[in-house]
Order: sequence, then C-alpha cells, then structure tokens
Amino acid sequence: MKGVAIAVLIGIGIGIGAVPLLGNDYLTSLAINLLLFGCLATAWGLFCGTTGYVSLATVAFFGTGAYTVAVLAERLPWALVLLTAAAVGIVLALLVGLVTLRLAGTYFVVFTFGLTELIRQVVNWYEGRIAGSIGRYVFVDVTPAGILWQLLGLLTALLLFGGWLARSRLGFALRLIGEDETAARHCGVATTRVKLVVFTVTSVAMVLVGAIVAPRWTYIDPAIAFNPVISFQVVIMALLGGAARFWGPALGVVPLVLLFEMLVRSFPNHFPIVLGIVFLVIVYALPRGIVGLVETLTAPRGSTTTAPDRGGTTR
Repeated sequence: MKGVAIAVLIGIGIGIGAVPLLGNDYLTSLAINLLLFGCLATAWGLFCGTTGYVSLATVAFFGTGAYTVAVLAERLPWALVLLTAAAVGIVLALLVGLVTLRLAGTYFVVFTFGLTELIRQVVNWYEGRIAGSIGRYVFVDVTPAGILWQLLGLLTALLLFGGWLARSRLGFALRLIGEDETAARHCGVATTRVKLVVFTVTSVAMVLVGAIVAPRWTYIDPAIAFNPVISFQVVIMALLGGAARFWGPALGVVPLVLLFEMLVRSFPNHFPIVLGIVFLVIVYALPRGIVGLVETLTAPRGSTTTAPDRGGTTR
C-alpha cells in the first residue's frame, strides 16, 4: 500500500511539473492550487496527524509568508525574500509553540483559531494606522511556472522529511506523544521539545507556501492572506487522505481541489455551507480517510484491522 501510494504521488508530481509546458494558463493555475494545498495539508498532517492535535492556525503562517513578500519583494532579491520569510516563520512558530503546545484538546483548537484572528487584526491595524492603506501590491518577476516548480520542490522536501520522520527517533517520540502524552513524559520523552521542533519545521513550510504564491495575487490584503476558510480546507483534505500517514494528506488534495473548483464556479454564494457538508461526510463516512479505507479493503480476510501507526507502520 505504501509503495503504491508513493508511486502514485510521484506520478502525479511529474505530471503536475510538466503542466506549464502545455502553455495552458488554466491548467497551470489548477496545478498551483493542487501543490499549494498539497504542501499545506502535508505539513499539517506531519504534526497534527501524528500528535492528534487539531490546529486551525495554518492560515496564520500562510498569511505571514504572503505579507512578508508584500513588504520586502521590491527591496530584496527573491531568494533572500524567501529566506527572510523562513526566518520570520521560525520566530513566529517558536513563539506560538512555546505558548500553545502546553495546551491540548479543545483549548489548543480554540487558541489556534484565535491566533489567526489576532494576527489578522494586528496586520489590519498596522496597515490602516501606520502604513496608511489596507492592502499592498506585489510586483515580483516570478512566472506562474516558477511558482509551480518551487511549490513542487517544497512538497517533495516535505514528503522526504515525512519519510525520515517516520523512521527516526524524533518521529518515534512524536508517535508516543500521540498515543499518550502523559505516558511519554513518564518514559523520559521531552514532549514539549519534540513537539516544538516538528511544529516549527511544518509551520515554516506553511510560511514558505504563502511566500511562494504571493506573487500570484498581485494585490494582497488581510482578508485574502488570512482567510480562515483555508485552515478548514486543509483540515478536510488531510482527513480525507488520511492524516495518520505522512503521505496520506496529499492523497486527499486532488479530489477536493477539483470539487472546490467546481463548487466555487457553480455555487459561489453557498460554498461555506457545502464545505461544512463535505467535512461532516468525511468525518462520519471516512474517519480514517482514503488510506484507512484502502487498508481495510486490502487487509487479508479474517484478519483484525488495527489503527494505523502514524509513522507509517501498523501496530
């Protein structure tokens, strides 16, 4: 199952990487959306799918990356802008992680959702009171093909990191935390440090996604960069694919991006309602996602199917 899924992802990645060569702007835009959410869902799943924490702060980091580009794009070379965005992401992730990762359950969910709103309001205040206008234009000499290939490289790096994490001591410690954090602490695992390391890496990836796609919009304001719907879309995609495997969330991106494209075109005024319905269907019909469904269907007849290990093995 794992080998087949990875082969499918590699095939999809090669196909998406070749899309700009077709010269079709719509297909290139669709491919960028697939990679954008593929990166965000994979990064979300690497931490949240393993620990069981449900974060709604994805768009907080995504928007931070986008605004970093909006502020610095005309002052620094593109590579240096991305490095600066990554540095800002590290600082923000460490600050947020040190505060939130001692929380759990509902408290963590509520705090991460509130964090997004807090950052959005701070940016609104700064833009209105200090900068003098809400929103910024982004003029960067980066082509859609360049955006696509950078996102593809980032997604590849995330999947490689996930593969390493599944076999490393750090990943093992993270899985122990997901099983029982109190027991892991009693076993000598530095739970806060382990969570902080992986949370920081995945959060920086989200910041880089926002930075890479920022030139695509040309104009950015807080409502665009910090749209909370993005966080919910990422959670839904990760759950559909199967957040218990590092490669699972990416499998849920393709069908939902195509579905959302259709819904936005056909039902633009009812999209949030449909999004909620899709979320409920996935939670109740596919609690373990596509990965869990396929593993159940392919399990030897008469065998007992157990919950999948979040590192890529079965217990």
